[in-house]
Amino acid sequence: MINLETTYMGLPLKNPVIVSSSGLTNSVRKIKIIEEKGAGAVVLKSLFEEQITNEARHLISKDPTNVGYPEAEDYIQNYIKGNSVSNYLTLIKEAKEAVSIPIIASINCVSSSDWTHFAKEIEKAGADAIELNAFIVPNDRNMSSTEYEELYYDIFNAVKKEVNIPISMKLGMYFTNLFSVANRLNADGADSVVLFNRFYEPDIDIEDLKITSAEVLSNASDIRRSLRWVGMLSDKIKGLDISASTGIHSGEAAIKQLLAGAKTVQICSTVYEHGFDQVTKILEEISAWMTRKEFKSIEEFRGKLSYGNIPDSALYERAQFMKYFSNNEKDVMI
Repeated sequence: MINLETTYMGLPLKNPVIVSSSGLTNSVRKIKIIEEKGAGAVVLKSLFEEQITNEARHLISKDPTNVGYPEAEDYIQNYIKGNSVSNYLTLIKEAKEAVSIPIIASINCVSSSDWTHFAKEIEKAGADAIELNAFIVPNDRNMSSTEYEELYYDIFNAVKKEVNIPISMKLGMYFTNLFSVANRLNADGADSVVLFNRFYEPDIDIEDLKITSAEVLSNASDIRRSLRWVGMLSDKIKGLDISASTGIHSGEAAIKQLLAGAKTVQICSTVYEHGFDQVTKILEEISAWMTRKEFKSIEEFRGKLSYGNIPDSALYERAQFMKYFSNNEKDVMI
């Protein structure tokens, strides 16, 4: 009997497949379908920091007697009346009533300002955990990489002070030393890091001479961006769950991340492309592979090919194509 059960951030999951934050997770109707198709958990569509702070400022600006920000509790009471913020809390409450799988709230954030008090409201609404989706563009040449990293720690610690539920940080890959960042978050009490965030990326339209958006959805080859780091971080930093994200389009890709040491995998683009049935298909592919390999549980093979569990750990560290190209020079026409 195949057992796909696992835990993530201390939460029991019936399997490691999570549908990540997106338009796929913005309504109770969709979340119910996601559960029916078999997902182990769901991350709600992100509420953006700007939504919280802008609504707060708008409400406060209506009262000319307010100068600056009021005390934190008054501030909270004001801005939770804002439409999108109130709707987000309602979505959490209704989703918790409608499904049995864990509901992970998501906040897209770039600072540790007063909005972090909103995390209390998320916890009160019933969310099982919070995923902080942070990416701060390093566009100030006078700031060091260390100073930018401190901004991430500030965000995490500001929210950590407000809640008792688990917190994950969804990170990008653009750090000078990702190990150091993950290790610091682990020391500060983070329950998980999600590798990696998928960002808006600009493109250029050379006909209309304007900036446009690059491809929004990931493709299967994007798994290469995270596989190395999942394999290394999962082995080197103990006590920190790793959730693999971006480029997971099949059961095979999910298996690779689990073998590398991921606790869970997050899927999105493949569901947009193939529909909610893709969740079921991925789970069936994992089960079929486990049956073929005679693994009865996820724990029997999780991390089997992580950094510390392979004979040559340099395979994860190697970054150049020297061996490949030296063996194929005769096939290259110059």
